[in-house]
Amino acid sequence: MFLDYDLPPDLIAQRPAEPRDHARLLVVHRDRETIEHRHVFDLPDLLHAGDLLVVNDTRVLPARLLGRRERTGGKWEGLYLGTLADGSWSLLSQTKGTLTVGERVVVDTGLVLKLMDRPTGQPLVYRPESPGSAIELLEQHGTVPLPPYIRKGRGDDSDKSRYQTVFAQAPGSVAAPTAGLHFTPELFQRLHDRGIQHAAVTLHVGMGTFQPLGAGDPAKHVMHKEWCTLPAATAAAVRETQARGGRVVAVGTTTVRTLESGEIIARTGDTDLFIRNPFTFRAVDALMTNFHLPRTSLLLLVGAFAGEKLIRQAYEMAVAERYRFFSYGDAMLIL
Repeated sequence: MFLDYDLPPDLIAQRPAEPRDHARLLVVHRDRETIEHRHVFDLPDLLHAGDLLVVNDTRVLPARLLGRRERTGGKWEGLYLGTLADGSWSLLSQTKGTLTVGERVVVDTGLVLKLMDRPTGQPLVYRPESPGSAIELLEQHGTVPLPPYIRKGRGDDSDKSRYQTVFAQAPGSVAAPTAGLHFTPELFQRLHDRGIQHAAVTLHVGMGTFQPLGAGDPAKHVMHKEWCTLPAATAAAVRETQARGGRVVAVGTTTVRTLESGEIIARTGDTDLFIRNPFTFRAVDALMTNFHLPRTSLLLLVGAFAGEKLIRQAYEMAVAERYRFFSYGDAMLIL
């Protein structure tokens, strides 16, 4: 099955390409079922005047928190997932032993969090004991939430900028929209000079994006919800592109889910759209995306867009040609 593939561990990228647009680009042509090898900086030559790139302008929060339990001194680690209606925080957290409701943890930078609830099968609920919004407090006390396959999640100063797109605007994600990490201002200018415009949507990426499908029927997977918005200006740009015969090129699977979650009109709200075969794409004509983990909903989406047989061939070729995989890895352009 195309959802499973063998990946040598040394092909999991630990650092991004420098410069950003020098990442390799595996170009998959659906119409003639061919594959070619290029680089991201070749994008202006691969697209046409009149095409529209749509990116996800979410900004990654410094959502990882490191600290100790106040009572025992034991190490504690947390990942912020969101703010609840009463101002409490939903956190994935781990420590030796079991925290009890009412117990406090102290983040290394001084922020104190009190455990308020342990809902069954859900992330724990903490309340910060300092004033300020979650965004303000995380900016002061959090660190880059690298996925565990990159240096065991341990970020450094370089990751503060590199695990963020150059067009990031709206804070809210706990993981980067990784296809967008390859773009530079200079690349956008070259695209503009070729008559290729760009527009933005916002989808705040949650940890559910990494959730494996499990061993059973993928169709029974319960899709996570993520907040997204399609601005009126972007909706209009998509409709105008379609009307003149141009292609809508989605940068990343999060952009695809936002565009395909309803009519191409201004809208805001949660989406739990689960794209898998069979699926009719109404907005997206081409897709730029990174190489995804096995048995994930992201891989199902790409298979629905390009065809499972062609994606299997593309991934086999990427491994054979030693492309770099996952968040800091190389990219694929499906035309």
